[in-house]
Amino acid sequence: MNSNFLNGKTAFVTGGSRGIGASIVKRLVKNGAAVAFTYANSAEKANELVKSIEAEGGRAMAIRANSENADSVKSAVTQAIKTFGHLNILVNNAGILDVKPYDQFTMEEFDRTVAVNVRAVFAAIQAAGPQMQSGDRIITIGSVNADVTGFPGMSLYSMSKAAVAAMTRGLARDLAPQGVTVNNIQPGPVDTDMNPAEGSMASILKNMIALGRYGTANDIASLVIFLSSPEASYITGASLDINGGFMI
Repeated sequence: MNSNFLNGKTAFVTGGSRGIGASIVKRLVKNGAAVAFTYANSAEKANELVKSIEAEGGRAMAIRANSENADSVKSAVTQAIKTFGHLNILVNNAGILDVKPYDQFTMEEFDRTVAVNVRAVFAAIQAAGPQMQSGDRIITIGSVNADVTGFPGMSLYSMSKAAVAAMTRGLARDLAPQGVTVNNIQPGPVDTDMNPAEGSMASILKNMIALGRYGTANDIASLVIFLSSPEASYITGASLDINGGFMI
């Protein structure tokens, strides 16, 4: 694959200031794309990422947006399109994880999970989709927990990620006439701030992974790059597991 196959393309990544999102941003830029990304509270990390990309000759912009607020997400997408002139790749990466017994969740926590993990994805696609053209890509970072759970306390998170998988199938149909593909990446345990490879759950989770290790943020970014490439032109409506053999 040509390392600059995204030259002239533009991308938008939600939750791109750290972790998996930052790796996705860096890889998109490395392959030639100009990238806008959102952040919620990590302004310092977001600005550092932009500066490091610009120092290497790339183009990036950070936009503060609250994924709990659909209008904030839509506004950020609109700002990116206005700045770049068009948008070719949308990556819905922002998400939250709350783990606790089902009877301890408040309705406010339920609504927040749905707002960030589901509604924000739909809002971003509503804002970006109408101007996208044949060959453009929409990619959402879901979770293997859409299909398997493994331990208690995951009810809301699993529900939200299953909704993303179902929504992906429907939107793939909706955007197919434009030639736009819509896919969902489902990571297993990945070494991030949310779920560190040396955290309290690490030893349990590693025993559930066939390869015996956590994934890396770059592992996930690699699949984003593939789905953004011409080689993935016949993949749409798919939920693709990348989990090291988690719970197989």
